[in-house]
Amino acid sequence: MPWTDQITFDERGLVPVVAQDARTGEVLMLAWANAEALQLTRSTGRAHYWSRSRKSLWAKGETSGHVQEVEDVRMDCDGDAVLYRVRQTGPACHTGERSCFHRGIDGEAAGEAADARHMLDRLDEIIATREQERPEGSYTTYLFTAGIDKVLKKVGEEATETVIAAKNGDNAELRSESADLLFHLMVLWRTRGLDAADVWGELERRFGQAPRPGSTAARASRSADGT
Repeated sequence: MPWTDQITFDERGLVPVVAQDARTGEVLMLAWANAEALQLTRSTGRAHYWSRSRKSLWAKGETSGHVQEVEDVRMDCDGDAVLYRVRQTGPACHTGERSCFHRGIDGEAAGEAADARHMLDRLDEIIATREQERPEGSYTTYLFTAGIDKVLKKVGEEATETVIAAKNGDNAELRSESADLLFHLMVLWRTRGLDAADVWGELERRFGQAPRPGSTAARASRSADGT
């Protein structure tokens, strides 16, 4: 049985599709799809939808270049809604906004909403912008200009200060030093050309796996087993 037979389409043969950033979890847009659009999405790896106004199939980014590479297709418990987990190129919204859901409700008024992405994703974007544009007066610009040795020195200093804060038992100090350490680590990754998403991906890959042979966790596990 085709998997689309498990979808509950409406009287027009359509189902709502939510597109979500696979890396950040941010909701990007809502559109509609019929069975053919869903099948094309699965077979091509790119998001396809059905245009209710034009009454035709369309591939996201076919004219703008803002394509959605689909990592995963899911359906809800009732089968009457579909989720595309995507890697978005450029903005998802036709207005040029990153997400179509860029407006928030405050009382009776609608206005610009706060950035829904995790702080680490926003910070990574700022660091990348600083590297490219090098604005004067920016501390991040100073680090990139000073070079990797300076960045490494700062990472070492902040790591030591984080350890000291933890030993001192002061959580406010530990919070502050941990934030400094994480920031300088992210600058180091950018300096070395390592995408933060690759680090998150490595953590994801390890999640739920048995400890690697020779690791501290593996040795601890053997000790607990009496081996």
